[in-house]
This record gives sequence, structure tokens and C-alpha cells, in this order.
Amino acid sequence: MRLPKRALVAVGLLAFVPTGASAWPAEAVVAISRDARKLLPRSLSRLLGEREAQVLDELRRFPPNLSQALAEDLPGGRLRPDTVAALEAQADRVIELLKEGQVSQGVVRLGGLLRIPADLSDPVLAVGPEGWPPGVTREYYALFAANLNRMPVVLDDPEALKLSRKDLPAMWQSLVERSRVQAPVIRTELFRGGRVVDHRQLDYRSPAWAVSSIAYSRAVTATAATWLAVWRASRGDTTRVPRAREVRPQDPGSALADDRRPPAPEAP
Repeated sequence: MRLPKRALVAVGLLAFVPTGASAWPAEAVVAISRDARKLLPRSLSRLLGEREAQVLDELRRFPPNLSQALAEDLPGGRLRPDTVAALEAQADRVIELLKEGQVSQGVVRLGGLLRIPADLSDPVLAVGPEGWPPGVTREYYALFAANLNRMPVVLDDPEALKLSRKDLPAMWQSLVERSRVQAPVIRTELFRGGRVVDHRQLDYRSPAWAVSSIAYSRAVTATAATWLAVWRASRGDTTRVPRAREVRPQDPGSALADDRRPPAPEAP
């Protein structure tokens, strides 16, 4: 499924985006939020959209101890039980607020959960204990930022949008594992012969470009899945969900045959 092109990010919103442990470029965090909203029921998408500035501020205030726990677990490829329990507590607090009728605060806290799937989907944070050579992550994120508006946004896993609240820990762990597999590709592409590769030497044919595109779509899908699972658990409205448009690769022969067909007659 390919989603519509994202809107340009307003510079004023970027001041609300967290820095530090959240390694995605600032404009990517805003874009993840906006693209994930396209997968939600219309009512929830509207509630989050109306509170975008507050949600971004909530992301900035994500608990530092939880950010640290994620940073410690990602290199090992597995979330510790204590980390999972802390993540679940964040989600359960949102459910409590929404069930208590504190909709505005609950929706803002719900938006703040984006930090969980976004960080877990980032292969840079999933590097092993050896870490990155100096300059590699700078060039990787520069490559990503330069191509963000050219990357197709795809639904990473349609079934993820049907998950329940109890399924979230397993999904979060799967994000860690998939990010961990992709991390070596970044090193191979951006560190050659003992030197860092300038991102301007790479384009859409580079495996590093592919990794960044796939990781972005993974973050978008997982963010929407996390929001939906928590929203369902709080008995939120799940009607009027946008329908995904499936795009299938076309056989080259069929495409050529289509090109040779005579044009359709114009309407009178």
C-alpha cells in the first residue's frame, strides 16, 4: 500500500521534537506522526492532528529513564522484562486517562507513545556493542533527511493494525530484531576502506537508502499499530478507517503490452 505524499513539515513544530536518545532527524519524527495518522480511524486521526504541538511536546518529555532503558536494550537485540513492563505502564496510563474521560490529556499521552515504536524501528540505535565508526551515523541520517520526501511510505505489516493491547510487547520485540538485522548494512555502505562515505555519493540504488526507507515505513506502521491497540483497549471509536490501496509489481511484459494498446476513445 502506498500512502499519499506527506505534507511539508512546519519549521515551528520542530522545536517540540525530542533530541538525544531519539536519533531520528527532527523532521522525520513529525513525518512519522503525520503518516501514521493516515492509517487511523478518522476520529482518532483528527484528535491527534488537532493536538500535534502538544503531542510533539509530550515526545520531548518522554521519561529519560525509559529512553535509557531502550538505548541499553537495543544493542543486545532483546527487550528486558523490566523495560517491557515500563513500556506497558506507559500504554496502560493512556488507557486509564481515556476511560476516565480525560480525553485531551489521554490523546496527548497516546501521541507520546510514538517514541516507543520509532526508537525500536531505528537501526542506528540497534547497533551492537561495537558501536559506530565516527561519522557514520551523521552521514546515514543526512542520507535519510535528504531523501525523506522521495521515499515511498508502505504498510509494513497490515496485520499489525489489528493487534490488541496484549500483543504490543511481541510487536515491539519484533521491531528490535528487524532493526538489528539492518544495522550491519549501514556500516558496510557508509564505511569503506577505513573511511566514512559521503552520503551525497549514494542514491536510491544504495542498500543504505533501502534500509532507511524500510525503517521509516516500519516506524510509521508500528506507531499506528501501537496507537490503535491502546485506543481499542480504551473503547475508542474505530469506525471510518481509511482503506489501504494495494500496489502489486507489474510484469514487464504486461507493462509493455499495455503501452502498445491503442488509446481509449475520448468522451464526446
